[in-house]
Amino acid sequence: MFVDQVKVFVKGGDGGNGLVAYRREKFVPRGGPAGGDGGNGGDVIFEVDEGLNTLMDFRYQHHFKAAKGENGMNQKQHGKNADPLVVSVPPGTTVKDAATDKVIADLTDHKQRAVIAKGGRGGRGNARFATARNPAPEIAENGEPGDELDVVVELKLLADVGLVGFPSVGKSTFLSVVTAAKPKIADYHFTTLSPNLGVVESQDHRSFVMADLPGLIEGAHEGVGLGHQFLRHVERTRLLLHVIDMSGMEGRDPYEDYVTINNELSSYDQRLENRPQIIVANKMDIPDAKDNLELFKEQLGNDDIPIYSISTVTRDGLDELLYAVADKLDEIPKQEEQVEEVDERVIYKFEKEEAPFKITRDDDGAYVLYGEKIESLFKRTDFSHDQSINRFARQMRSMGVDEALRKRGAKDGDTVRLMDYEFEFVD
Repeated sequence: MFVDQVKVFVKGGDGGNGLVAYRREKFVPRGGPAGGDGGNGGDVIFEVDEGLNTLMDFRYQHHFKAAKGENGMNQKQHGKNADPLVVSVPPGTTVKDAATDKVIADLTDHKQRAVIAKGGRGGRGNARFATARNPAPEIAENGEPGDELDVVVELKLLADVGLVGFPSVGKSTFLSVVTAAKPKIADYHFTTLSPNLGVVESQDHRSFVMADLPGLIEGAHEGVGLGHQFLRHVERTRLLLHVIDMSGMEGRDPYEDYVTINNELSSYDQRLENRPQIIVANKMDIPDAKDNLELFKEQLGNDDIPIYSISTVTRDGLDELLYAVADKLDEIPKQEEQVEEVDERVIYKFEKEEAPFKITRDDDGAYVLYGEKIESLFKRTDFSHDQSINRFARQMRSMGVDEALRKRGAKDGDTVRLMDYEFEFVD
């Protein structure tokens, strides 16, 4: 089964907690704080494995969670950092944030890596909080939680040549003749339900990868038929072979087919309009094909687009076509290099800093605090020690939380809610 798009959940490992501890050796009076820091949580990393060609593994596993960092230990020992969770993906994989549709990574080369979910930082132990005023602090931090998000993983086949055209024009048969691929072939529409890959070697020993994509029909870019599911695979091909049935056996006009398919490609992605293309006039062994080809050339009226006549049954014209494809690929760079002018001036952009917290009211009258900064501070606080609680209260006061609550009308005894916890406001 060919799987080329999945939605999965990834979570970086949480950081380990810092420790509150003191030196207790027999001959070391007042040894002082000795709590170590927690280790960092593991990252979730996607790595390209050129041996894979589908996302089949993701079909059976939808959750990827990295390990948690080890907690801090006595004698100022740092907890062990967690190893990253490395997930293998095939070349041509694109990873997008499911919530924003933003591309996180585009993985094409073997062993290329990208951090998809970063692990949390380990919390500091009480040895890090010792000062002259407080030489024996009972303060430690919890580890930060790792990033967690839903991502959409898409596979876009990395083929040099893509076969496009209406269903039943002979793309699968052509691929089976020129490569060792064995696609399913039959006389009804949509025999090809998933892309097929094959390696072609011409008579002069030049090789390239060819992909047979499911047949397109009118409206494919809007989701009609099966072809729209695989239009993404056309994006990465360097050359398109537009296969057209010149026999007219199914009552379709070859030129109308040609125009329709090109409209579908450009409607899906404007860049495909300028993608190099070779027209393959197939089924030329059928009597009416030659007349249809002459009429097609008149309607096309463009001598710049090469046209090659072939028959997959008699194998006429195949060698000439493969030579032409190999020659064209030699002219096309494997990756389009984007050259940008470098501006030597340094421009500093100052973005308005997001407020550390915001306040709303719940239906029950409770004041609700929320915001990335205050929630992160709350998660790192170890509420099992009074000094940690007092430190959290001071940090909230320095943020301006108390003053903001007073302005919103908070009074003694009012409920203040932060995440899943409730506090009593004391003026």
